[in-house]
Amino acid sequence: MTTAKPIKSTIGERVRLLRHERKLTQAQLAKTLFISQNYLSELERGQGSFTAENLLTILRYFNVPIDYFAPKSFPAEDQLQNSLARLGASHLAENEQVIPSDRLKAAIDSIRETLISGESSRQVTAIAPILVEHVGNLSLTKLHTDFLELGLEFRLGWLIESILEALKREEATKDIPTEWRLKYRRARVLIESFTASWREHPGVPGKPPDYAIFDPNITSEETLREVKENLSPIARRWRIITEIRVEDFVRALRAARGAD
Repeated sequence: MTTAKPIKSTIGERVRLLRHERKLTQAQLAKTLFISQNYLSELERGQGSFTAENLLTILRYFNVPIDYFAPKSFPAEDQLQNSLARLGASHLAENEQVIPSDRLKAAIDSIRETLISGESSRQVTAIAPILVEHVGNLSLTKLHTDFLELGLEFRLGWLIESILEALKREEATKDIPTEWRLKYRRARVLIESFTASWREHPGVPGKPPDYAIFDPNITSEETLREVKENLSPIARRWRIITEIRVEDFVRALRAARGAD
């Protein structure tokens, strides 16, 4: 059974590759990094770790994005999960060998990408605790505009309604710590105020949109029929075919605060 290569070895190999491509000697690059040639040799062999300052200098010097150092064997889904975990979905396992790309640094980008891909129901429900942590700094109006342009505004509406209902349920839970109850209440009030206008009347009056599938587990006509027959009221309102229910968002909120 093979194991993943340590990230410092991966970075060292790629720095050496960059150096060879530019026909630089170790002495030349070491001088740029203000380190000795012997130390650079050790770093390129994975026997030490570049400092953050070293890496920034390398990125600028060779004009490469930070993604260049990400192990190619890890899919984008792992990068996305890392971003979600760091942004508030602490119940998601973070793969420490994956370096998040720049486009996943901001919470709004992570929410957008998760909801567009829809590849993992666990990641979709993880948006709930992320909104709780960051809603005061997010532009939900901009997010709605983006999804309008993509033709996916109903998917966003379903998500917001589901999270709001999950927050209401948690607020009403008797054994929840007061600090979390207040945190959820603040998040709910902010989300409601930001999204009230476009949540009130989904779709064109008199012309409901077609149902849209948003579930990676729906792989057959039979499964599609079963899921559609048992849609939650919120999913039916927003014409989204998915097995994800409010209860799943509730579980994500609890897991993120360590209640499960």
